[in-house]
Amino acid sequence: MRLDVRDRAGASLTPIEVDDAVFAVTPNDAVVHQALLAQLAARRAGSANTKTRGEVTGSTKKTRRQKGLGMSRQGAIRSPLRKGGGVVFGPKPRSFEQRLPKRMRRLAIRSVLSARAQDSRLVVVDDLGIAAPSTKAVTGLLKSLGVERSALIITGAPDRNAHLSARNVDGARVLPADTLNVGDMLSHHTLLLTVDAVRRIEALWGGERAASRRAPIAQKAEA
Repeated sequence: MRLDVRDRAGASLTPIEVDDAVFAVTPNDAVVHQALLAQLAARRAGSANTKTRGEVTGSTKKTRRQKGLGMSRQGAIRSPLRKGGGVVFGPKPRSFEQRLPKRMRRLAIRSVLSARAQDSRLVVVDDLGIAAPSTKAVTGLLKSLGVERSALIITGAPDRNAHLSARNVDGARVLPADTLNVGDMLSHHTLLLTVDAVRRIEALWGGERAASRRAPIAQKAEA
């Protein structure tokens, strides 16, 4: 498969060949949905906590005798039936983390990338060219490339200048390819990748790693 490449001014350059196992697979919506739920669940703090009747402060003495008063039978003030008493089956601190097999996580990422490529919502640029933090540079880049809605800018390696430049741009976010995830991709309309990011993504989720759970990460060939 080929992806069109453009420069910072929006002019077309020579297309690049990319791995079909990453950018041309049939999207698996069920796996994408499961991966998104797992990611959202992992964000939950799970810190909600209630006290049982054994943890509430108060006397354990029966409030009144059992019979002879013509009133309901009552126990201690810690009873869940009384205001300020314990809670029955209330929430306790817990982890909401969902285990997702490694091959499913990889398939989910490849599915979203392929879907974006099929919908023409994946743009490849040769280089961001941001030498110093500049919000104007990011807004100008997005305008030149015709990106009018939210965009996730993916770089090959962590780029501090790009991150600082995009943080004040509404709807824009910068991520290195190593931390690419389903949640961020789905929450942005367009994916903007550098050529280095494309190659890094292929190394992480393409080739043998598309089929094998334990395949090593492909290394760049030395010039």
